[in-house]
Amino acid sequence: MRKHRALILLAVLLAAVSIGSRFDNPKAASPAFAIPAPEDVLGFKPGDDRKLASWDKVVEYFQKLAATSDRVKFAELGKTTMGAPFVMATISAPENLARLDEYRKIQEQLADPRKLGPNADQKAADLIKRGKTIVMITCGIHSDEVGSYLSSMLIAHRLASSSEPEIQQVLDNTIILLVPSLNPDGVDIVKNWYDKTLGTPYEGTDPPELYHKYTGHDDNRDWYAFTQIETQLTVDKIHNVWHPQIVHDIHQQGEYGSRLFLPPYMQPVEPNVPKQIVAGYTELGSYIAKEMRAAGFKGITTDSTYDAWSPSRAYSHYHGGVRMLSETASCKIATPITVKFEELRPGQNYDPRKEAANFGPVWQGGEWHLRDITTHMATAAFLLLRHAAENRELWLRRFYEIEKEAVRPRLRGELWGFRISSKSNWTSYYLEAILKRGGVEVIYTKRTPIIKNPPSPRLWAAQEALVRLDQPYGGFAKALLEAQHYPDLRNSSGHPIQPYDVTAHTLPLLMNVQVEPLFQPIKYESLAVERLEFLQGKGVPFTRIAIYKSHVPAIDEGWTRWVIRHDANFLSEIVRGQDEEENGTRTINLWSLEDREASAGNLRAKFDTIIIPDQPARTILNGHSQGTMPAAHSGGLGADGVKALREFVEQGGTLVCLNRASDFAIEQLKLPLRDVVGGLPRTEFYAPGSILRIELERTNPLTYDRSQVMNVPENKGNPDWSYDRVPPDSIAWIENSPVFEVIGAGDENVHIIARYPKDKDPLLSGWLLGGERIKGKAALVEVTMGKGRIILFGFRPQYRGQSLATYPLFFNAITSGSH
Repeated sequence: MRKHRALILLAVLLAAVSIGSRFDNPKAASPAFAIPAPEDVLGFKPGDDRKLASWDKVVEYFQKLAATSDRVKFAELGKTTMGAPFVMATISAPENLARLDEYRKIQEQLADPRKLGPNADQKAADLIKRGKTIVMITCGIHSDEVGSYLSSMLIAHRLASSSEPEIQQVLDNTIILLVPSLNPDGVDIVKNWYDKTLGTPYEGTDPPELYHKYTGHDDNRDWYAFTQIETQLTVDKIHNVWHPQIVHDIHQQGEYGSRLFLPPYMQPVEPNVPKQIVAGYTELGSYIAKEMRAAGFKGITTDSTYDAWSPSRAYSHYHGGVRMLSETASCKIATPITVKFEELRPGQNYDPRKEAANFGPVWQGGEWHLRDITTHMATAAFLLLRHAAENRELWLRRFYEIEKEAVRPRLRGELWGFRISSKSNWTSYYLEAILKRGGVEVIYTKRTPIIKNPPSPRLWAAQEALVRLDQPYGGFAKALLEAQHYPDLRNSSGHPIQPYDVTAHTLPLLMNVQVEPLFQPIKYESLAVERLEFLQGKGVPFTRIAIYKSHVPAIDEGWTRWVIRHDANFLSEIVRGQDEEENGTRTINLWSLEDREASAGNLRAKFDTIIIPDQPARTILNGHSQGTMPAAHSGGLGADGVKALREFVEQGGTLVCLNRASDFAIEQLKLPLRDVVGGLPRTEFYAPGSILRIELERTNPLTYDRSQVMNVPENKGNPDWSYDRVPPDSIAWIENSPVFEVIGAGDENVHIIARYPKDKDPLLSGWLLGGERIKGKAALVEVTMGKGRIILFGFRPQYRGQSLATYPLFFNAITSGSH
């Protein structure tokens, strides 16, 4: 019996090695050596310890692959944020590549069944018989997760060179759109730092800068706001052109949990995700997990860790395609690690030390190399492609069913659409642009005579926008336009279960746009032209602005820089500085302030305003601990930096602190305030990325709204025209956010600019526990100190380039300290 079991185990292990070697070593599968292997271009094989490829070499490899294989087409789709080529490889059988336009047309018709006309089901059945499963594989969006961009070359080489029957089946039945990296800039940022620290005590550490210039790790939180160039290129030139049925998004996760995560996702699922999508990712993830377990792979988890709530991470879920997220355990960039069994740590809904229905077999620990990562990634990718090829008609039929349901006429009493009011401010332009980039049809109406909605008929103004839901991507629009009601999920101990990301994404609230749901069809007359774009407002005084830049990279620092450079449409003339960047007719006056310069003092001579972005107070003060990073990147502001900031304010400077940075200012500058929710357990107060209501003190100059002062003829050349005010009720985007209370009896140096309402539920969208604790408390305060002032935002007023409603507060704060 023991011998029999040993033989079975040996067979399983050999099967695992066979699958891994074939998927990770394409030459073993084919004699087509004329087609270059990755090592022929890179000088090493992807997955080798301590070896990373530059982006130039990755591009060179795909160019040579396309030049030598009739299964591969290479395309540069545009340039990245920092000017690198953003590329894609289209891979399929040669006869399919010769007919790409035909297959695109099939996809276009299945994506919008209205185009099929009468007998749509019969026409769709014919298209499904002829069509191919479109699979998009995206790699490298998080640049320190190096396995996926390296695996892209292994995957491409096997597809381009192998003569195996299963690969031929994949090529015949699918069209693969392979993006080697969604963040090419980060490939070189990570490689350069890794090579610099190789052989030192700091080998395998993350770079001391964001690996996307503006968004860092948030670059995969941009799939509905479309703020970044890379997102726009992917949506405009791949998603919206090809409408893929499957999107395989290849990632890495922490070192001390499961070896591999696959869907299905944890609850909750965002309500507008079609049921067929849930069925699709459940079926696909379960299939891959089953096959890999059978082949001897260990430590695989499903139904854990990641949810499907936020559309910011799942564009395809609202566009007919399954997002297939895979997350493989990491090593130290490309440096191997050894993980002891007792070091494994439980994750959300699984324990890597215990076998369960959604986890197993248990991995006992041991060495973990970059080769293990690429093997897991390539294996999962080829199993996904096998399923896509073997079930081609199923995937196309499911896709058609989703879109057929989307375009059906709405029933009586069902939500019919949304009205976007023409009385909304300029931010409605941004909202409508987002919807249109996401494929949503926005109708501009000349007039709508009557809404039959008691108690009285109403007339619509000219040039209002309508979004009907009976269109292919009406669900995408609905997800962004309605308020979110995140479920109150608790574990067995009554503690809130942490969402993977945030809980709210209501753009009308974030952008201060008036949107009204409509529950019955209305008559309207369309305009041939769209709503006019907003005009720029009046410029601001010359202000020298510095953003504090920690050596512990802060995502909010990047977003702050991006917002100032790209979204300050009502800051028409700001003067240049060290970090200047031309942007239309204006040049941004923006400096980076690092620890060493801050500690040296004399800041008021250089700057009028200093911004400290959202970051934990301890990180701002202490930075990286000594010994964990090179000396030049260790430490934080420290006592000298705190002293210099105090002197800066006392001498007339403006210090603006965002979200958690406000706690730093309160603690270190001894401000007469306390954070009333600081240190509270989640059972008493919890707001994990939610939109709350605030009430503004509108006599304060920070509540001026320059964006509402248009360049109308009577205002041109008149320096004395007055500003409008922001509405008395606004919003606060809160996530790990402080809430302020004045210590003492109304300190005369403290001015409260925004409060949470005393007599209303603060929650507008998302999830909030313990809302009673913050009623009447302060969300935005100004503290005078000497000749200057400190402005504390208890929220992120420039959240991910989306919270346009609070931009006026932010820009007033940072430009009010004019030189």
